[in-house]
Amino acid sequence: MTLTQPDLRAFTTLESEARSYCRSWPTVFDRAQGSRMYDEDGHEYLDFFAGAGALNYGHNNAVLKRALLDYLERDGVTHGLDMSTMAKRAFLELFQNTILGPRQLPYKVMFPGPTGTNAVESALKLARKVTGRETVVSFTNGFHGMSLGSLAVTGNAFKRAGAGVPLVHTTTMPFDNYLNGTTPDFLWFERLLEDHGSGMDQPAAVIVETVQGEGGINVARSQWLRALAELCRRQDMLLIVDDIQMGCGRTGAFFSFEESGITPDIVTVSKSISGYGLPMSLCLFRPELDVWEPGEHNGTFRGNNPAFVTAAAALGTYWADDELERQTAVHALTIEAVLRDIVARHSGSAYRGRGMAWGLELDDHRHAGRAARRAFEHGLLVETAGARGEVVKLLPPLTITTDDLDDGLHIVQRAVDETA
Repeated sequence: MTLTQPDLRAFTTLESEARSYCRSWPTVFDRAQGSRMYDEDGHEYLDFFAGAGALNYGHNNAVLKRALLDYLERDGVTHGLDMSTMAKRAFLELFQNTILGPRQLPYKVMFPGPTGTNAVESALKLARKVTGRETVVSFTNGFHGMSLGSLAVTGNAFKRAGAGVPLVHTTTMPFDNYLNGTTPDFLWFERLLEDHGSGMDQPAAVIVETVQGEGGINVARSQWLRALAELCRRQDMLLIVDDIQMGCGRTGAFFSFEESGITPDIVTVSKSISGYGLPMSLCLFRPELDVWEPGEHNGTFRGNNPAFVTAAAALGTYWADDELERQTAVHALTIEAVLRDIVARHSGSAYRGRGMAWGLELDDHRHAGRAARRAFEHGLLVETAGARGEVVKLLPPLTITTDDLDDGLHIVQRAVDETA
């Protein structure tokens, strides 16, 4: 692809140095549809980033867009804090009837704010309120958001350093296979809990991702998750599953923990819950944990009614049957086959993933960055993940066509080979 030099002066002179994704993709995007984005010069890009997992159903999904436009054209409520609205009621009833009820999940639904980190903060706050304890256990390479409470349970040193204050009341434990199987699961964790001389306070909760997205697509085994849930039960700790990036069908089932058969006490959901990239998040929890006083946790933008509209449309369109889940399983086989072929040709590399979340770890961590940049030059958007950016991370829209998926995977293959 031949690229002209874009005019980035407005961004480089007026916008904060905190911007990040735009540095990897130096162009000015103008429009997007399905699994493709287009810049202001008309260049086309396949999108294997999908809004960092916020666009599971693709850009400007036609069904969701129609529902949103109809709602706006009739002057439907756009801002409602936590007021009762028809849009909220429609979402709550559909979420119960389509998602929670069929899975026998007994959760109450809380709208804590527009973003994933709002959901995590509310989960941590609730766990501490319910138990009367302060400590929360998290895992190596976990990522839970950029506000202070969420950063405290995040592993990445670079992101933690941005807090500017001590990040306290947390303890970190090894994620699944962190020690390469040399130590039995949870041996260290349980020993600390049972030893009154360990210096570890009794935790309020444990927070975990079933697949660590920002951490490098590290996949927890189902048996590891079941053992963690049992440990939490024995030791009277609440189990929080952060399903912000891996929920809403990203790993196949609607919730990423379904495959393991566990039922977390608290679940955080965001990113693709609105279906359209509109800000929305949920904190789900067992009814007996609903000890909030009215207004004890609130926020101005927790009632994003246009997001309720598109979320309901997504549920009604994609989760009334198992077609999307079956399609994701087929696409997963395609992705895995290509990654297996790449790994066979590049010594020291590895791949891992579930559903439509995959990571290609390259032996030289700089290789992943080079491959991502070359992919952009060939018309594909992919990001890197992992503590050193050593993993090429693939998050195509769940609704991607077979042809687009094949084209994008071919570019990944080409980019890795050309930058080795």
